[in-house]
Amino acid sequence: MNLNSLTVDRVETYAVALPTLRSFGVSGGSVAVAGRPSIRVLVKVSADGVHGWGEATPIPAWTYETAESIVTTIDRYLAPAILGHPAWDLDGVTRLFDRAVNRGFSIGAPLAKCAVDVALHDLLGRAAGVPVGVLWGQRRAEEIQLAWIVSGQTPVEVAEAVAEGKEAGYRAFKVKIGLHDEETDLSVVAAVRDSAPEAPLWVDANQGYTCDAALRLAGRLLDLGVTAFEQPLPANDVAGLRRLRGSSPLPVALDESLRHPTDLATFVKLGAIDVAIAKVQRSGGLTLSRRLCQLAEDSGVRLMGSGLTDSDLGLAASLHLFAAHGITGPVDLNGRQFIASPYASGTTVKLAAGVAEVPTSPGLGVEVDESVVRELAVNVLERRD
Repeated sequence: MNLNSLTVDRVETYAVALPTLRSFGVSGGSVAVAGRPSIRVLVKVSADGVHGWGEATPIPAWTYETAESIVTTIDRYLAPAILGHPAWDLDGVTRLFDRAVNRGFSIGAPLAKCAVDVALHDLLGRAAGVPVGVLWGQRRAEEIQLAWIVSGQTPVEVAEAVAEGKEAGYRAFKVKIGLHDEETDLSVVAAVRDSAPEAPLWVDANQGYTCDAALRLAGRLLDLGVTAFEQPLPANDVAGLRRLRGSSPLPVALDESLRHPTDLATFVKLGAIDVAIAKVQRSGGLTLSRRLCQLAEDSGVRLMGSGLTDSDLGLAASLHLFAAHGITGPVDLNGRQFIASPYASGTTVKLAAGVAEVPTSPGLGVEVDESVVRELAVNVLERRD
């Protein structure tokens, strides 16, 4: 099929209620609650009879976009901006998106933009009959090691969580901290280390500490064999992160601070970053994520990978990005640990013993059963009394 002739003619959004497998929390609050459906926004972009799918993960405890805002942003701002636009012109789509919802201090509405951008990548890969990595001409890995996420309240709960991960074949662990006082956080990390003495281990505070608290903790975390301290301070505390990076014996990894590639450029110029976390949704999709990853590589900044408790569409998008830049893990792509993806029919991501295969089917490599999507769809804009 001639990619030059493909123009966007329809953008559809579906807020779907997916089964939640386990509860999960971060320092900002709850992410998933067992027994309560997890809402994801799926987007279908069509162009001349070809279509692609993308995903947005509303987690108000992590960032400001909600299911309601994602749906309305796409339907009322992003979709009208790209109707009739060439599907292949991803750079042009990015510029149109910035006109529709401007950047402000950093990228505006990245989760909503991501869902459409990823759907366009899926569409182009399907139209060309190749997986996304082949479309880019960049695929350095065929499989990626995942980490099991630990977000427990007590050392006993943590030990049980680690045992569950090990039984599932996982050999690396990421621990959510910043949920408690400093000593309790340290006891949780110590419990993980006791349960998995040789495992790769890093911690993520999700902006939960002050600079002084992070400095107090860094050395003690290093003594526990922790390899990286992810987002210890608020995303916009540039001065604090620079101070921390200059004094911490533990490498500082940034996630929420890096919305746009220009954010990474700022931290590189200031010498305030050791590790950049690649995260597709946070950076507005694959187009800007590739720019961020390339800038990190060119600047000598180490890359690690993370997701946003994505279902299989988001999981596949992340795998293609990480494989393109040689981020082989362990990475935090925790969607399969916490939610199910019943819309994925037949072809989807293969994952066994904590290792995910990079998809080889056209586009993202996930077949979506639209009839199931419609069955799972909920009206998030309906007024609730």
